[in-house]
Formats: sequence, C-alpha cells, structure tokens
Amino acid sequence: MAEVELRDGERIDDLECSGLKIIQDPKRFCFGMDAVLLSGFAKVPEGGEVVDYCTGTGIIPILMSAKTKAKHFTCVELQPESADMANRSILLNDLQERLTLVEANLLDAASFIPAGSMDVVTVNPPYLKEGSGIVNPSSAKAIARHELSCSLMDILQESARALKSGGHFYMVHRPFRLAEILSSMQKVHLEPKRIRFVYPRVDAEPVMLLVEGMKGAGSGMVVEKPLIIYDENGQYTKELKEDYKY
Repeated sequence: MAEVELRDGERIDDLECSGLKIIQDPKRFCFGMDAVLLSGFAKVPEGGEVVDYCTGTGIIPILMSAKTKAKHFTCVELQPESADMANRSILLNDLQERLTLVEANLLDAASFIPAGSMDVVTVNPPYLKEGSGIVNPSSAKAIARHELSCSLMDILQESARALKSGGHFYMVHRPFRLAEILSSMQKVHLEPKRIRFVYPRVDAEPVMLLVEGMKGAGSGMVVEKPLIIYDENGQYTKELKEDYKY
C-alpha cells in the first residue's frame, strides 16, 4: 500500500475485505451498513464499466473493486473534502488504475460521462427530501442526508442517461419512499427488476431497501427474501456475515 498523508482528525479504517482500507473523518460522515450492503447487492459483468454517484469517501467502489471483476469505476463526489479523502483512499489501496475520482455534481456528469457508456450505476443517495426532517448543522452531513444538491429524480435521470441499453442500476434507500422510487424509475425507463428489504430484527419493520433496475427492460420484478441484520442473540446473522461480509 502507498503511504498517504492524513489531515487533522482523520483515521485509516480496516475494511476487513481483501486487505482494503479507507480514510475517514468522524466529524464529517463515516460510511454505514447501507454502503456495505449495496456493494454486495450490485452485480457487474466481467470487464464492466461502473459509475458510483454520491461516492462520499469511495466506500462502495473500493469494496466492489474486490467483490467484482469490473474493469473501471468512475467515482463522482460533490464535496471537496470527501472527494479528497476518496482520492487518497484510492492511492492508499493502489487502485488508481481501476478507480478514478471526479469532483463534480452529478448534474454536470454529461460533461465527463458519455451517454450510454456505463454497464452499471451504483448510488447511495441522500434519503431525505429538502425541507423534511431535521437538517444537520454540519453541511457535509446535511448534503449527505438531504437532497440539497440533487433530487431523487435528478439521480435517476442521470443514471438512465449514463447507462447502456440493458445496463443495470443499483441503489440503497429507505422503505418510506418505495412508491416514489419505483414510479420514478419507470418514468426514466429504469425498470425495477429486483428488490430486497433489510430488517434490523425478524420482528421489526424494514429500515433499508436495495433495488435493482434495468434500462429499457420489460416489466417483472423479483422481491427477494428479507435480509435480517441481528439474530435473537443480538449478533449479526450468518447471512449478513457470509454473503455481505459485514
């Protein structure tokens, strides 16, 4: 691994996946289980081209570099500090030949991602609409959690533009926006093909959903069996540890 400089307050965390590590700053926004689950849910053809929007510190493409045989990942992040951490994490893991960081708003992606050029799009977007909920006083966390720089429809429209016909879209989100997510995907011709709900416990309501869409596909969606995070003893379930490496 290459040596990289850490800024004040930063740390290097072991991802416990093929020796990968990541630079994070607890005062800004550290990755969560949602990113890890999406990196395991997404499928990429061998030699495929992937773009990860709202990449943050690059957690999803960094993990997917070990979990898939994708040729290249374009990592798009708006916030300069997060983009800087992602870029240094790419160098830290010697992934600069497979991962490219672009500091930009996804609304401007047409200037550097040609239409119909991507096999796969992944995104862990802001979950809350602008004006809803309590906005975090930290601008970094606010942008990560609320749709301040782009909306759900912005994300879907850009993803559809970037994908090849038959390309695949993968997103993690919250169940309370399910109806909006599915109807909006269909409006931009990203047909929902697979969905999985994530539950903290077997007797609780779902807290996350993982969804796959396919550009230009016909109707027909598979709802996979629920993914349970904790067993009756409060430990991570066997499936979570084995299938998602969490």
